[in-house]
Amino acid sequence: MQIGDLIRRAARWYGERPCLVAEDRTVSFDEFDTLTDRLGHALLARGLAPGDRVAVLVPNGIDGVVVYYALAKAGLVRVPLNARETAHELAFKIEDSQARALVVAGEPPAPVEITIDAAELPGMIAGAPDGPCDVRRDPGAPLRLAYTGGTTGKPKAVVLTTRSELAEVDNFLVDLLPNLRPDSVMLHAAPITHGSGAFFLPHLIKGAANVVLPRFTAAAFVDAAARHRATTTFMVPTMIAMLLEDPRLADADLALERLCYGGAPIATTVLQRGIDVLGPVFAQLYGQAEAPLAITCLQPWEHTPERLTAAGKPYTFVEVDIRDTAGRSLGVDEVGEVLTRGPHTMDHYWRRPEATAETIEPDGWLHTGDIGRWDADGYLHLLDRRHDVIISGGFNVYPREVEDALLAHPAVSAAAVVGLPDETWGERVAAAVVTRTPVDASELVEYCAGRLAGFKRPRAVEIWADLPTSAVGKSLRREVRDRMTAAAPA
Repeated sequence: MQIGDLIRRAARWYGERPCLVAEDRTVSFDEFDTLTDRLGHALLARGLAPGDRVAVLVPNGIDGVVVYYALAKAGLVRVPLNARETAHELAFKIEDSQARALVVAGEPPAPVEITIDAAELPGMIAGAPDGPCDVRRDPGAPLRLAYTGGTTGKPKAVVLTTRSELAEVDNFLVDLLPNLRPDSVMLHAAPITHGSGAFFLPHLIKGAANVVLPRFTAAAFVDAAARHRATTTFMVPTMIAMLLEDPRLADADLALERLCYGGAPIATTVLQRGIDVLGPVFAQLYGQAEAPLAITCLQPWEHTPERLTAAGKPYTFVEVDIRDTAGRSLGVDEVGEVLTRGPHTMDHYWRRPEATAETIEPDGWLHTGDIGRWDADGYLHLLDRRHDVIISGGFNVYPREVEDALLAHPAVSAAAVVGLPDETWGERVAAAVVTRTPVDASELVEYCAGRLAGFKRPRAVEIWADLPTSAVGKSLRREVRDRMTAAAPA
């Protein structure tokens, strides 16, 4: 089955029902099918051939979604770009992906063979022929390139296929969103270039509407969620924290059934407050670019006080294992690297065979680079990224555990913990924090003393105005480390 088959079937079944909504425009299922067919024909008429990479840099909205699925129908490979990234970062991805074309709203960040201004799209669609655009490619051929966050170096392009895309949809419909129906509504508050975009196809398949916010603010979210009777949304933790600070939330008439979250660690205080305000609607998704949003899931009914730090249990069609450095599977409370296997995982890294061989075992197991453990009830608990582990005095310190301790302080809104060189201990634990109310750094050090073993406590805490993050909101600890190291006395 191809992605276009799902779109055509949805058009046949749901016709004039709203498929895609943004601001004052509504596109029906019939119209979405027609728009993506016509644009697919128009893209091929510009000289593109199936398998060519097409970079897309357009704001959240209807045009971006139409472009994405026109590419799928035309057999072209999508390279989504995030407008929050710098011109240098965008240019790297365009060059690395060997994109032949760029669809862009605004100034192109890099030259390509074919540049299509987003303003041209209506004319291209109007001038294209009717009829299905139905380029059939092998399900194992590349469908899209998803770049990693670059938290440990230059981003790598993850090759995801039609087969992996449909497997991700299977995981969503079986485990995460089993009750989707034609009157469900997905509110895309986060960029469709990343996690939120994964929710489009499951809702389309079930005849549900997808509402896209051009940009997130708490006020805009509350208004749109109430007006459209949104039943599902996806947020990163910083968005949840911002939403809970909006005074309009308390009186809003919302219909949320699932507030899915992921992409970064969340403070348990924020999560518990969210449950208190919005009810048992939170579902945590643990995944990564190499295994998009579908490694484990913590269901709403599993958000009990003792499990708020858990990442959940594996999806039905996903295998998860924890192994030591010798490759031995570990048991309850033994700490090791998380590995996963399933049809949704990446095929390979684009143009990086050595990295692919290091990441994927011959039998299909994928190294996530995350450190975790199982608890006695079969829930996965993530401790940190393998490359971020601090070794102090021979003990492993997981930055996330220290960050959680700092975030429990009512004055702290964000934290990043790193290891700095130390002649005695090898590395010492240091932290940079952002605060919502004034607090002395020494108070935060003392606060951790009552919550962490001695070797885990931060030896220094710096209060910063903000923390460096990637375009999708992940903390860039390496930049924190570089800045703190450079500022340290010689």
